[in-house]
Amino acid sequence: MPVVDVVNLDGKKVGQVELADAVFGAEINKHLLHEASRWYLASLRSGTAKTKEKSEVSGAGRKLWRQKGTGRARVGSIRSPLWRHGGTVHGPKPRSYAYALPKKMVLGALRSALSAKLAEEKLTVVDAWSLETHKTKALRTALEKLNADKTALLVANGDNRNLELASRNLDGVKLAASNVLQPYDVLRHDRLVVSKDAAARLVRALDPNHDPAAAPQVESIAPAPAPKKQAAPKAAAKPAAKKTAAAKKPAAKKGKE
Repeated sequence: MPVVDVVNLDGKKVGQVELADAVFGAEINKHLLHEASRWYLASLRSGTAKTKEKSEVSGAGRKLWRQKGTGRARVGSIRSPLWRHGGTVHGPKPRSYAYALPKKMVLGALRSALSAKLAEEKLTVVDAWSLETHKTKALRTALEKLNADKTALLVANGDNRNLELASRNLDGVKLAASNVLQPYDVLRHDRLVVSKDAAARLVRALDPNHDPAAAPQVESIAPAPAPKKQAAPKAAAKPAAKKTAAAKKPAAKKGKE
């Protein structure tokens, strides 16, 4: 495994870190780097070019002169593509230039780009992006101590408001998160400055042989006993219905005839 020195923002060595061979020591595949760069640049194209067709340019639709007998070439409309100010045939239309690229190719290109930076000794690992202020001058001084005099790509893990504000006004300096790092950005900038946490995250994400930490085993817990079903209360006996007053009265005796 390649071993890289870890420095602070003053350029002083504070430790070392081991980087995975599969990520920072992989074989450099130029074809993958080309394909990934082409794919990334195509996705950035706006695709807003537009020309007017025959039906969209200004002009009347009448026939300028009769078909035969004038000795001139036949013509049907002043908006003909053969004429000046006429419509354009097969011109560009607004569209998206983006296309899909297999994820394995993108990850392979990123491994090649990181390995190329390490091989060229243009990779710097900093302990942390601990900036006390958001001023641009402070970051510029730190980059000069880190030998990032030309263009530099800063890779951080997590939100860092001071670093974001300080880097956005520097020409040739770009800030990128470790989970959205692009091979084109790595190749485009002269110096790659990565935080220690971001380097560890890149190893976890890009190393195909990396085993994630096993989750602690939890002892199985017996399920709680089901609640006993309570017997439904017996319905109270309904009181006998009271006889109506008419039913209590004896039947009237028939009178003598």
